Amino acid sequence: MAFLYDILIQEFGKRAIAQVTVPNHITDNLKPGFGQRPYQIEAFQRFILCDSEDFEGKPKRPFQLLYNMATGSGKTLIMAGLMLHLYQKGYRNFLFFVNSNNIIQKTKDNFLNPQASKYLFNDKIVIDGKEVIIKEIENFDEADDRNINIKFVSIQMLTSGLLLNVRENGLSFEDFENRKLVLIGDEAHHNNAAVWGDLVEKIHSLCFENILLEFTATMDFESKAIVEKYQDKVIFKYDLAEFRKDKYSKEINLIRTLYNESERITQALILNLYRQELATSNNINLKPVILFKAKKTIKESEQNKESFHKLIDDFSVTMVEKIQKTSTVPIVQKAFRFFEAKGISDNEIVKRIQANFRFENCLSANNDAEAEQNQILLNTLEDENNPIRAIFAVQKLNEGWDVLNLFDIVRLYEDRDGKDGKPGKTTLSEAQLIGRGARYYPFALEVGQDKYTRKFDDITNDLKILEELYYHTKEDSRYISELKKALVDSGIYEDDANLVQLNLFLKPEFKKTDFYKDGHVFFNKKVPKSFDNIKSFADLGVKNTNYRHVLSSGVGRMSSAFFEMETTQSNDELIRTKDVKLTEIPNNTIRFALSQNPFFYFDSLSHYFPSVGSLSNFIESSDFLAGLEITFSGTANRLKDISHFDYLQALNGLLQSIEADIKSNSTEYEGSDYIKEPIHKVFKDKEIKVYKDSERADGQETLVANEPWYVYNANYGTSEEKKFVELFSRRFEGLNQKFENIYLIRNEREIKIFDKLGRAFEPDFLLFCKQRDGKEMSFQVFIEPKGEHLKGHDKWKEDFLKEIEIDQKVFQINTDFYLITAVPFYSYNNENEFKLRLEKTLKLD
Repeated sequence: MAFLYDILIQEFGKRAIAQVTVPNHITDNLKPGFGQRPYQIEAFQRFILCDSEDFEGKPKRPFQLLYNMATGSGKTLIMAGLMLHLYQKGYRNFLFFVNSNNIIQKTKDNFLNPQASKYLFNDKIVIDGKEVIIKEIENFDEADDRNINIKFVSIQMLTSGLLLNVRENGLSFEDFENRKLVLIGDEAHHNNAAVWGDLVEKIHSLCFENILLEFTATMDFESKAIVEKYQDKVIFKYDLAEFRKDKYSKEINLIRTLYNESERITQALILNLYRQELATSNNINLKPVILFKAKKTIKESEQNKESFHKLIDDFSVTMVEKIQKTSTVPIVQKAFRFFEAKGISDNEIVKRIQANFRFENCLSANNDAEAEQNQILLNTLEDENNPIRAIFAVQKLNEGWDVLNLFDIVRLYEDRDGKDGKPGKTTLSEAQLIGRGARYYPFALEVGQDKYTRKFDDITNDLKILEELYYHTKEDSRYISELKKALVDSGIYEDDANLVQLNLFLKPEFKKTDFYKDGHVFFNKKVPKSFDNIKSFADLGVKNTNYRHVLSSGVGRMSSAFFEMETTQSNDELIRTKDVKLTEIPNNTIRFALSQNPFFYFDSLSHYFPSVGSLSNFIESSDFLAGLEITFSGTANRLKDISHFDYLQALNGLLQSIEADIKSNSTEYEGSDYIKEPIHKVFKDKEIKVYKDSERADGQETLVANEPWYVYNANYGTSEEKKFVELFSRRFEGLNQKFENIYLIRNEREIKIFDKLGRAFEPDFLLFCKQRDGKEMSFQVFIEPKGEHLKGHDKWKEDFLKEIEIDQKVFQINTDFYLITAVPFYSYNNENEFKLRLEKTLKLD
């Protein structure tokens, strides 16, 4: 039997899942910028589809579903979004449970404290036109039907009360009987302990409509018992390997030296200062943190902290110079070159490190009491007013710790507990901690750049160190082998043994051409969307059909349960309709309706409609509300007597409809006009890493190495990309008759183009060629080979290519003209169709 997440694909397909609309009551009420990553959207889409559609393999009620999502991928955000959705579906009561007491305060802040930096919701939560409050309760007798009522408990708190049959922490089994409830469990791999798991299942089963949502990054699917229990419940799987592949994590580097403990610490401190100064010099606000890891005991960690404070007190130029003279780690030497270039002397390095790591800037997190006491500091390390620079810990931070600015972990012990090449328990916990530290620190260097993903995987840039976590340990080949295995198994680390580094370089003869020296490539940028040309509702796709509102009345019918007969209604009770212009509705009623919806506050309106001028103009202009009508339906008597309250209800519905139309037809970003850059500045020699024995490891050199039209020494592409190059090779003779300066350039992430919604696309190839007929027209064609299995998922990219093809742009540089165009996807299965399309684009037909 397949897992539930596979069953959904089999039943509906990726395309159908991707077409599920995530409703506004989720997207509008999460903090701006949250929930926009593609996998987060899919997490919501899968629940909506599973809940609303019938299919073979659908979970039985009461629902129990599991989200298996990587650390740092936003599990708590998904919880918050599903909570909003289930509220809209009629649920009001939520039981949120976690494994340990020291996580509860952090969780409460995320859900209840609007001043907290990681608060999940918008300033005002509005669902179906009504404001909703997130309300903490002690027991469900305190719950109300208007708001979201949450009881927060730990496993220990709940079991101690329920199993002893006392109302400790405000709960007893009576609270759960015949009460519709959503149970949300974080770190759900703990829920399989016998007593606790049985207790959760008992609460869950008390009401047929209950829903149990579980979340974890570390479920043991090697266990047969776990697979049997959760196979029909895992609705979404997004593990660390995918998280890392999608560039949402830091990369992991192991720094192994023969230094002693104090020297390892000194080297980490120097790299910490380098990160800070490098970030500052690039206008990035960063306070990098170091974690010092003890092996087993709190006493050991306390001794580490004491020794560290002495090291900082005694920190000296001699200690810095020793690292500079003896370290063979390239990034350390790069740090010292940076300090020299910036005029930061060894004496200044000492002063700055001592200032950063003063006693009050160091925190211990070793036992439950300490962790609870320091919970706020530990979970707001990124905040500007949080002074903490060093954390000392044993095991307490392996779960439930959210930190983005951890960049160095220093292992302050040297033994190992692995056997037969397999990682031991301690090594596995170290890998788990590294996974938590690998959460990406967001920053952007230009407007519209994605803050939350790695930017320098494929290019050389000093800022790459801001996208890396360093794990400092003593050189020990057996230990490193075991740690690597644990990290590779977790998906957060790529084993170099399975990778090969390849050199991709531009052919020397290509670098001598005028095209390389003087030619240009055209692409665009992601920029904030301009609404300057939006002058009316019509410009943002607001429907011009009347909004329909049914007036309440006592009209009804009675029919027999056994005979096909009904009582008929009188003529007076026939339902009629009446169109009412908004100009006929009292102005004060319209203003009151607008005041109930934050989307229609003037600051919001002026963002979408910069020319609106005033709220009065928005109400009175025919381009906006005054141009709309509401169709009321009801009995003749009701239509004669439409009340103020009727108008208000209808207006609320109309405004929600307008809001939905505007939001679905507008985005915060868009693609800019084309810009140009010299070819020689964009396309350069580079190094790439690919898996050994994979398709990409074959560079297709026998075909492209000696062809002057292919500018790189090799094509390390997919099988579909290689098929395209083969096709191009066969058709070259025909092109050569009409064009000169024919160059096919593989785009190894050098350029992106952005569509009208600001979505980034990196076409695999660019074809350049220049007409021979004296017209001086050069073509630049975007080309994307795509396997059939991916075409549905990337349909928006092909639509974008078709738009570029239709909207061909021509640019003039000096006396030369450049035509920018594209062709739809190439695939081997549609090769003949593609060939004809390319020939038509190049006017060869």
